Formats: sequence, structure tokens, C-alpha cells
Amino acid sequence: MPETPSFARPLPDLAELIASARVVTLPLATRFRGIDEREALLLEGENGWAEFSPFLEYDDAESATWLRAAVEFAWGEVPAVLRRSIPVNATVPAVHVDRVAGILKRFDGCRTAKIKVAERGQTLVEDISRVRRVRDLMGPEGRIRVDANGGWNVDEAEHAIHALAEFDLEYVEQPCETVPELVEIRRRTKYMGVPIAADESVRKEDDPIAVARSGAADILVLKAQPLGGIRRALDVIAEAGLPAVVSSALDTSVGLSMGAWLAAAVPELDYDCGLGTASLLSADVTDDPLHAVNGSIDVRRVIPSPRLLDGYAASAERRDWWLDRLKRCYALL
Repeated sequence: MPETPSFARPLPDLAELIASARVVTLPLATRFRGIDEREALLLEGENGWAEFSPFLEYDDAESATWLRAAVEFAWGEVPAVLRRSIPVNATVPAVHVDRVAGILKRFDGCRTAKIKVAERGQTLVEDISRVRRVRDLMGPEGRIRVDANGGWNVDEAEHAIHALAEFDLEYVEQPCETVPELVEIRRRTKYMGVPIAADESVRKEDDPIAVARSGAADILVLKAQPLGGIRRALDVIAEAGLPAVVSSALDTSVGLSMGAWLAAAVPELDYDCGLGTASLLSADVTDDPLHAVNGSIDVRRVIPSPRLLDGYAASAERRDWWLDRLKRCYALL
């Protein structure tokens, strides 16, 4: 990832970050991304609370970008917002078709659903059944998008998109892993009229603009933490010149508040955002979580509850692991 813009203010001291740090372990309502619990480190700065929660397998270089985003939101200067609520989509993990209805009920009023497909160990037949069930439940007016997380090769993606096109897809997110593969699958499927969206090819590439420059996608899916903060994400949107969908990385409501702030600062927001994922958690860090209400979430700072921070505090071993990670990533800033 290229170096992100420097802060208008100096970085806070590491001791200040450590003094406010709270590490939590939250149970998920359903297994997602191969995990049953979500760990996160929360920080309180001059502006309020922020979240540092790169996934456990990410190395320090990649994770430091997430820390930069948290420090910006808690201590730095953030842009003004253009809207006070953000329309969001429901998110359906790669569950058995019998569980789809119960998951959709957790997302109040959402008329867009993102469905996970290409899960390792599952088949396209299972994906088709899951997408068909969502379409049946949402009716013809509902919007459906699918996310493969780069799980198909080009031939598999072409076959899958052809099989799923009957469900009137809004777009297919990251059908293949690499930018050249996205270029090829977009070329092969253009006649179907199904747009291609890029997520990992934006946030995990050294050059997040390459996907737009090479014509690999019609839409960008952006997350504030992995891109290094709200301002950096807005720069990517402006330079890419493509429509953007702001999404989350299974954040707590504190992390979602950063994503909502980003979405509220985007000049044109044409798509429902993937910021309703607090509904995938069985517990959160606040008594007023950012759950979808009538299909939208508020744009606001989230204040954690001391009771919940204590109740879902990570073990001493996990807290030490996260604090060590924080120190190593801070050194890279």
C-alpha cells in the first residue's frame, strides 16, 4: 500500500494509545469468514472512539494501515459529512438455505442483500440455492449482489455468473483473485450485463487504483480501515472515478461508525453500503449499536458501554497479543 497522507496533527504517543486501549472478544450470531468470534482493539482519542481490528492472519505491514485509520478517526482531522444516514444491505453468510430467512430478519427494512458464495468446501449448487432463496424472500424489487471473495478462477467465475444471472444480480463482487483475472472475467461476461465489483483488489494491492486503471471493475468496494482511513479512501474514490460501495470488515459498532462517516463524506453514494454487519454479531460494545433501522444506519460517533467492555473483555493472553501487535504496527507508522 502506498504511503498514506500525513496527519494534520502529530501522531499521539504510543503510551496514549495503550492507556485507552480496550480489547474485546465478541461472539458472532453465525459463523462468518471461518470464525465464530470477532476480536477488536478499541482506542479513545480526542475525537472519540475508534477501532483497530485487522484480521488475525494479517501481517504487521498490512495491519499498520488499519492502525493509521483508527488513529486518524480518534485523533486526526476527518472530513465534513454530506448526509446523516446511510442505506445498508443485509449480509447473508455462506449458510445452509434453511437459515437464510432467519438471517434476513436481522436486517430491518433492508432491500438489498449481499450473499456470500464460492465458500471453500461448498458447491455452486449450494450457492444457487442460497441466492434463489434470497430472491424468493425479497421479491422482484429486492436488489441482490453476490460476493465470491476471489474464490473462483476465471472459468469457474464465468460458469457461476451465467448460472446466477437469472436472479437479476446488481453486481458480482471480487469473482476472481487477481486484477488480470478480473479484466478477463469482465470481458467474458460483459454481454450478460452483470457489473463486476472489486474489493480485495483495491484494499490488498500495492496500488489500489490499478483495478480502475486496467478496466478490471465497474464498481469499487471500499473499507475505511484497510485503506488507511477516511481521507485516503476518499482520495482513492476521486482518483479511480468509479462508483463506490462503502463496506465493513465485520467491525464492532465503533468500527462501523468510521465506515458510516466515510460513506457520509462520499460525494455520490449510488449503492446501499455494506455497513449493517453489526447484525451478524451476538453482542456489541455499545448499548446503542449501529443496527439497520428501516434499511439505514445513523452517521454518529459510538460510545462503548463500560459494562459491555468489561463483560466481553478479551482474556489477558489475548489482550497482551493485541497490545504487542499495536506496538509493532505503531512503529511502522
